[in-house]
Amino acid sequence: MSNVSVHASKLSSIATSKTDIIVIPLFAGEDLSATASAVSKATGDVLQRAMDIGDASAKLGKVASMIGDTRIARVLAIGCGERSAFDLDAQLTVTGAIAKALAGSNVKAATVIAEVVSDDADQLERFLEFLSRDVVMSCYHYTATLGTPKSGPSLKKLSVAAGDMLPMTRAKKALTTGQSIGNGANLTRELVNLPGNVCTPSYLAKEGRALGRRFDTISVNVLDEKKMADLGMGSLLSVGHGSDEPSKLIVMKYAGGPAKQAPYCLVGKGITFDTGGISLKPPKGMESMKFDMGGAGSVFGVMQVVAELGLNVNVIGVVAAAENMPSGRATKPGDVVTSMSGKTIEILNTDAEGRLVLCDALTYVERFKPKEVVDIATLTGAIIMSLGYEASGLFANDDGLAEALGNAGTASGDEAWRLPINKRYDRQLNSKYADMQNIGTGTAGSITAACFLARFAEKYKWAHLDVAGTAFQSMQKGATGRPVPLLVEYLRQKSGR
Repeated sequence: MSNVSVHASKLSSIATSKTDIIVIPLFAGEDLSATASAVSKATGDVLQRAMDIGDASAKLGKVASMIGDTRIARVLAIGCGERSAFDLDAQLTVTGAIAKALAGSNVKAATVIAEVVSDDADQLERFLEFLSRDVVMSCYHYTATLGTPKSGPSLKKLSVAAGDMLPMTRAKKALTTGQSIGNGANLTRELVNLPGNVCTPSYLAKEGRALGRRFDTISVNVLDEKKMADLGMGSLLSVGHGSDEPSKLIVMKYAGGPAKQAPYCLVGKGITFDTGGISLKPPKGMESMKFDMGGAGSVFGVMQVVAELGLNVNVIGVVAAAENMPSGRATKPGDVVTSMSGKTIEILNTDAEGRLVLCDALTYVERFKPKEVVDIATLTGAIIMSLGYEASGLFANDDGLAEALGNAGTASGDEAWRLPINKRYDRQLNSKYADMQNIGTGTAGSITAACFLARFAEKYKWAHLDVAGTAFQSMQKGATGRPVPLLVEYLRQKSGR
């Protein structure tokens, strides 16, 4: 995990302070600020000399590290490009480069001079939030199952000086918010990175209860297989039939708004390991199927963040957790199951299991009379063919909700792109032996999967995020923590914060 603490500091003490490294942003065609000049002079003009010979420049994302002195061990220059082109993408390039450089160094304490970043208080505030978030996420380090853990990033303290443009209270709030989002994303990454023999449905249930113990505003209820059977969740339960691990439905309620306020519901796919069931996956790459609970992991991360930030909305996080295994008890291709909604499903492919757990969870949340519902799932490989690893797939039955999520993705740098759902795609799901089948006829796989879910979300405003290409990158790189930033931004906008 990451244990970086983030603080706001004053400019007046920087040039005379003792720190491992000072980070100075550079803009094209602009002289050094008074503070940056003082730092340069205090370290023997190392920055100015580096700029004179071209080692340090304002080229966007360019990082140059220079040896300082006994008080300021190093100076790190980061290029910000042309000020007129310093848009959201440029800001994220800069904060990402700073975060990567600090995490890759051996420094324990760093100071960033952010006064020159913008003369607009709102833009500067958002930059500080991005910076804090990205540094915390860059310092994430997985050790949970290592017998001899390798050392991770050394950074323990990040100080940021915003100057007079931003009041200290706003600077502190931005940095704290960014740190909270970063920690929430790191919680998601930790859960998603854990191996399937550790992170089981029961393990996720324990994690949910742990959140309930940490925050007075979160209450947790875990439905076992008997309770789900009593509710008629035959679709969800069919996925776990072949496993010795019992399935769970984990319900986490955050009470941040008025008691009568309709909640926003987040529903996460929690397939803690996916062999494909009887429709067994090829062996190559199957180890990455421990990541198939990325949607569930993001729900945990978001619930932690909203509780820490104290958002004045009600949020209900529901995780449908199961393990998909082959055995003599496993669901077979051609089997027909009855969902909680009463609709029957012909299961043509047991590897299309995520939609089977989600559909019952989507029916379950009807009881909360939700304002809006968003489900999150590593649902289809087809979405990677469509959008690669850059944007999450976004589907919705309501244009306003789709727009809100799209805007939240843009504002947070955690992009989602909307794709269509309509009857021309939906008819691929028609079945002779049930009300529907669980896969389409072979084309537009991510869209037909969304069409399947839409059939269970007709009573409220609903959106689906397919994060198969964004929740993790590879076994080596691991979980990304997405779409926690997007979802937190969406809920912040709903709460007015």
